[in-house]
Amino acid sequence: MSHASDPQHWRAVALLSVAAFASGASARLCDPMLPDLARTFGTSATATAQVVSAFSVAYGLLQAVFGPLGDRVGKYRLVALTTLACTVGTLGSAFATSLEMLILFRLVLGASAAGIIPLSMAWIGDTVPYEQRQATLARFLGGQILGVIGGQFIGGVFTDTLGWRWAFGFIALVYLLVGLTVLAESRSNATTHHRPAADVPRAGIVTQAMGVLGIGWARVILSVVALEGMLVFGALAFAPSYLHERFGLSLTMAGALMAFFGLGGLSYIGFARHFVRRFGEVGLARIGGSLLGAAWLLLAVAPSWIWAVPACYCVGLGFYMLHNTLQTNATQMAPQVRGTAVSLFASAFFLGQSAGVVLAAALLSHIGANGVFGLAALLLPVLALGFGRLLRAHHRLRK
Repeated sequence: MSHASDPQHWRAVALLSVAAFASGASARLCDPMLPDLARTFGTSATATAQVVSAFSVAYGLLQAVFGPLGDRVGKYRLVALTTLACTVGTLGSAFATSLEMLILFRLVLGASAAGIIPLSMAWIGDTVPYEQRQATLARFLGGQILGVIGGQFIGGVFTDTLGWRWAFGFIALVYLLVGLTVLAESRSNATTHHRPAADVPRAGIVTQAMGVLGIGWARVILSVVALEGMLVFGALAFAPSYLHERFGLSLTMAGALMAFFGLGGLSYIGFARHFVRRFGEVGLARIGGSLLGAAWLLLAVAPSWIWAVPACYCVGLGFYMLHNTLQTNATQMAPQVRGTAVSLFASAFFLGQSAGVVLAAALLSHIGANGVFGLAALLLPVLALGFGRLLRAHHRLRK
């Protein structure tokens, strides 16, 4: 196992982080576009929300393929190939002539992007000792966080200026350049080559997945992360539209405000080592859930758009406190088939996101965006506190 301080290893991690940027940007690129897409294709907000949920559905379902494949043929090289494959779905989205075609290419993009972040996490799990893993994963997540910031901002800027199609064209170029760079790294850097260990089981995909699901603690992690994705991102997908429609902000400005979500995440990364030492995993989960609840409540009752700044910041900080704790535990659910285990984790997370977006879209006409934010504010602290209790009990059993 490589040392986390090895310069070659850190270069490899940094490149994976850049690939995660492109994946994160793709996931959130359409959030600020939704009002304009509805006008372009002459349809409702509920219908256009499918361009967000389609990505998440395909992303979640394809984990069952990429996880076991990464365990067998090599995780790092597969990240490079899937990054390059993302250019197809992104360019197709740029040239879509109907909402149905756009949804189709978003499905293709989600299916291709499915291999990037979970396989990167699994590769880090393979090469970094557990005691250093949470801090390493936090730094890797910097790329994904910047992608979330960049995706919403890029989507808003292009939609307001050149048009939403150019946003997809720009991301396609990013995928191409990043994919070629990661592929070159996989060929030139010996530390990135994966050689399957002799004791890695050669069972089929279904058998490997069922083996992970047979572990009680794995079922807890997968259930919690699915609910987390549903509650956080079901609300987050409609935050730019809410700010645009309620306060009259431009889509660029609304997308820019969402950048504070990413800044909250970056704040966590900057202090991750300190937070882990000071609060431990249980404390991070509980504090993260409490911050999430307070932030969504603030956004629901805010009388002015300016309150979205601290609200979005705290959503980002709280989410990454909770999510990074879940991620670290996910890398140790089933070490012998870590790629499969982490891919199931990502699958649960993104399927939860998809369900959350669909549910939130359905609830909008009944309780409004304020009600959606209020539900997230109520349920997220309950989820985090419950997980904290289970995590404490799990730690006791391991001693």
